[in-house]
Amino acid sequence: MESFSRYLLYAGLGVLALALLAFLIGQSGFTGPLLVIGFLVAALGMRNIPALKGYAYTTVIFAVVSAGMFYPQYFTTVGDYKLSKLIMPLLQVIMFGMGTTMTFDDFVGIIKTPKAVIIGICCQFAIMPTLGFLIASTFNFPPEIAAGVILIGSSPSGLASNVMALIAKANVALSITITTFATLLAPLMTPLLMKYLAGQFIEINFWSMVWDITKIIIIPLGIGFIINQFFKKFAEWLKDYLPFISMAGIAFILLIIIAAGQQSLLNVGGMLIVAVLLHNIGGFILGYSAAKLFRMPEQDCRTVAIEVGLQNGGLASGLANQMGKLATVGLAAALFGPIMNITGSILASWWGRKPVEES
Repeated sequence: MESFSRYLLYAGLGVLALALLAFLIGQSGFTGPLLVIGFLVAALGMRNIPALKGYAYTTVIFAVVSAGMFYPQYFTTVGDYKLSKLIMPLLQVIMFGMGTTMTFDDFVGIIKTPKAVIIGICCQFAIMPTLGFLIASTFNFPPEIAAGVILIGSSPSGLASNVMALIAKANVALSITITTFATLLAPLMTPLLMKYLAGQFIEINFWSMVWDITKIIIIPLGIGFIINQFFKKFAEWLKDYLPFISMAGIAFILLIIIAAGQQSLLNVGGMLIVAVLLHNIGGFILGYSAAKLFRMPEQDCRTVAIEVGLQNGGLASGLANQMGKLATVGLAAALFGPIMNITGSILASWWGRKPVEES
């Protein structure tokens, strides 16, 4: 099976090379289909290659981005129905899935390691919003694009951070606790940060954003948590399907955002990619440095770095959609997801090969 997978991978890379050739010789009509097919075939090949398995989903995301950029007309509306209306329910399903994995032990974590959790959460809501504001101001983006950079920085850490913490030999229990509490604090912290940091770029309705985050996060999360506590057999059955549904949902949301914001991406795409990359890597570096400053153990330093650098792009996208600015405010979040998965995987794999040296 692995040898066949390698053939698929090589075939996918060959198709991507043809896509590059088509672009260089001006045959743009072939570039889009070749990119989508190449990335999908390469992703299928990666699934059964242990060293590359973790990059398969990210490669699928590249196929999704290519489809959204080359064929936006197919992913904005179906008849008179706007596909952006699906973003809210999809996010609620994803957060419901997170709720079904939560237990009371996640809340006990703050009692066991209060200092580490408090430092992690403070870094989460101090470093990334401030860094996003500085980057947005420095790059002189249009106001709504700049607000989007601040929005992704003001969001809590995402579910990907828990997986990356495991690969990086970090403190997984601490990672789950920080993610949980940062997510629960988001209805207050994200609107507050947006009001004071992004308010100079666009108008921010504080209470409207509080209610939007409550609908996206707190309500479905709470329902999932209750089901996990009182209907464990049903929750266990759901866990077999929800991860796949969540991954498909995230990919579809990204497809809708890229299609809606295609023109804006063509105008500022290159610089926005650079800005998002700086934001993401800066989060890793500053998060790790802050944890070291507080003399936290190496495992905890890695955890804080991952929690700070990896954001909940889905939530940011949903909020941009609720604001009616998916094609502009939502773009930074759309780019942040694929970029953080690549950089996070590389960092986690590198740390995973290094022994944890405690001071």
